[in-house]
Amino acid sequence: MVLATAVEADDAVQSCMFASRYMQTPLPKFQLPERSVPKDAAYQIINDELMLDGNPRLNLASFVTTWMEPECDKLMMSAINKNYVDMDEYPVTTDLQNRCVNMIARLFHAEVEDGDQAVGVATVGSSEAIMLAGLAFKRKWQNKMKAKGKPYDKPNLVTGSNVQVCWEKFARYFEVELKEVKLTEDYYVMNPKKAVEMVDENTICVCAILGSTYNGEFEDVKTLNDLLLQKNEKTGWDTPIHVDAASGGFVAPFIYPDLEWDFRLPLVRSINVSGHKYGLVYAGVGWVVWRSKKDLPEELIFHINYLGADQPTFTLNFSKGASQIIGQYYQLIRLGFEGYKLIMENCRANARYLTEILEKTGRFKILSKDVGVPVVAFSLKDKSLGHDEYEISDHLRKFGWVVPAYTMAPDAQNVLLLRVVVREDFSRTLAERLAQNIEQVLQELEAVHAQINTVVKEILITENENDEVGAKENSKKIHDKRRRGRHARHPDSVDKTKGIC
Repeated sequence: MVLATAVEADDAVQSCMFASRYMQTPLPKFQLPERSVPKDAAYQIINDELMLDGNPRLNLASFVTTWMEPECDKLMMSAINKNYVDMDEYPVTTDLQNRCVNMIARLFHAEVEDGDQAVGVATVGSSEAIMLAGLAFKRKWQNKMKAKGKPYDKPNLVTGSNVQVCWEKFARYFEVELKEVKLTEDYYVMNPKKAVEMVDENTICVCAILGSTYNGEFEDVKTLNDLLLQKNEKTGWDTPIHVDAASGGFVAPFIYPDLEWDFRLPLVRSINVSGHKYGLVYAGVGWVVWRSKKDLPEELIFHINYLGADQPTFTLNFSKGASQIIGQYYQLIRLGFEGYKLIMENCRANARYLTEILEKTGRFKILSKDVGVPVVAFSLKDKSLGHDEYEISDHLRKFGWVVPAYTMAPDAQNVLLLRVVVREDFSRTLAERLAQNIEQVLQELEAVHAQINTVVKEILITENENDEVGAKENSKKIHDKRRRGRHARHPDSVDKTKGIC
């Protein structure tokens, strides 16, 4: 009996994960391991390492949704093994995508008759959506130039320099010249007048952004449309507009309904929007919709039948999960117009509240706008302080917050700023807590740099009592060295800080 008890006790100990040999075995990093490990060991080891990641809900750098209702989580998990592209096997999932396209296109005032299917497709974020929209513009422009007997090998695209990096990818991957309207230090989005001046006969489209990655500001699509209409009439061209509404597409219709930016403007031919941003779905879904069927060249649509039925497809990839599409449909019917409106109003109210608190400190200049996506972008007023926005960002991490610091796009890269993205799960309480932590960080940095300056002065006085010029030079060297230390972590060579599609 004693022996049996000892064996049972030994088995009990061995069944405890933290008493097993796997706790002292390093994880493979370069080669596939020779032997298997128990499932509970694999789970525990990986889960423990993932604890070192940040808390997604405190990641205020990202526009991407970090919370959904448990009921939607269940729906998405139940569909995690569905491949969306198998339309014949999963016809209901395909129908849900079509319903989402219909709702989003009509939300953006597309030219669709009652009962007709709108033209659009689900994508893996706005990056793929932008690639597809750009390809449609390029092919339409090529067909037009061929019909006129003119060269069609040098297409170009006009944008602001504040565009998301996926536009630069499109231009490079598909051999389209990117003509950028540079920003200025008092105007942080594309100037519509300058954009229209750049348009020529080879311009496939002008891209306007509804919600700049940098400060959340909406570009003036209405003015761009009006100026471009005039130029088209004068030149005989038909240069269209694409609206990159990745961030603002699920914001503007609900809290700025009178703002004209979508298919109400005649030159807007396509719009992309990120379902995983203010569409309120986890990362991995975007949408692109066209004004009408004539805006999407038929030759770009492929038809396949090797999955059991004729299936039209216009995507850059093939297989992809169905979960995010199902999640998007859940949000659209669960919230409806009323629900989205209430959530966006809350986001805007909390963004304005945080803005007011930061303004009251007297230390910050607010760079975001009242009309835009709910983002708070701000920079230090006093640039002579011993600390900068990079240090504030670094020190906020000790409280768990991820608040990015970065420079504006060219030619406003001298502007250094911080940005807080206010999502639906960022409450008034969290806004108050963040403001308190920012104030704590500022007080700590000011105290530290005051001490450093005192020590530096004492050293310089001792070493250079009779050499005032040498003292100034040494002081400059010390401050330059500190500045280089900060910028080693945030190099100037990174000319843009991009958001996530």
